[in-house]
Amino acid sequence: MTERLIQTRGVDICTESFGNPKDPAVLLIMGATVSMIWWEDAFCRNIADQGRFVIRYDNRDTGRSVTYEPGNPGYTFEDLADDAMGVLDAYGIEKAHIVGMSMGGLLTQIIALRHRERVLSVTLLATSNFAPGLPPMEEKVERFFAEQGNVDWSDAQAAAAFSLARWRVLSGPGRVLDEQKIAFLSELEVKRAVNPASMSNHAFVTGGETYLQRTQEIDAPALVIHGTEDPIIPYAHGVHLSETIPNAKLLTLTGAGHELHPDDWDAMIQAIAHHTSG
Repeated sequence: MTERLIQTRGVDICTESFGNPKDPAVLLIMGATVSMIWWEDAFCRNIADQGRFVIRYDNRDTGRSVTYEPGNPGYTFEDLADDAMGVLDAYGIEKAHIVGMSMGGLLTQIIALRHRERVLSVTLLATSNFAPGLPPMEEKVERFFAEQGNVDWSDAQAAAAFSLARWRVLSGPGRVLDEQKIAFLSELEVKRAVNPASMSNHAFVTGGETYLQRTQEIDAPALVIHGTEDPIIPYAHGVHLSETIPNAKLLTLTGAGHELHPDDWDAMIQAIAHHTSG
């Protein structure tokens, strides 16, 4: 496990790698408002143990990467997608398997169309192309995030408590939340953040629409993984993606929410290992 700060297109991006650089590369892209640590160390090592070189990184405004004034992100979703290619460039990787969760899955779709020559395969976790007619997030999620503006982000304890509460809301009823571990990771999240208040900037990022309207043009081998009890991006979104992307495979996580729960790691890692074996 090696952390490394790289610079791409004039911005600093914090990255970390696992495994042998000679193995096929798997780039992990996390979702909105959270840093790379939610790709837990053990999860990354388990993928690396399958003979993959795993890289995770902090998106802009999270962790130790570049931050912007709260409420005013100076970038688009296209910029975030291009950052991923900058990470590959920094590691000297020409092509990689891209695995994205939630917003990271949105970015993965953009990458598959914008940088298709760099993509060996895509894995889309708990994400969507947000096509018209798909069901909205549950009301409990809307109510929770409506309170985000009331958090005192300068108070590390309050910021960590909000993070823990978020995972309580997003966890599926078929999963038991390890509150002690999530509390530890939430505290680490805040401790690592250059500016915790900036993590909310992802809610204001724009762009990507022209790519998300072309999901059916993705020609990289695609694996879709989605929980049946996802309260923020309902399961129907994953089904739609699997039916829209040509020849995509769907792994259904019965009872899972919007999470990378250890109960599902074996199934997910086995599926990702198989999917990235070509």
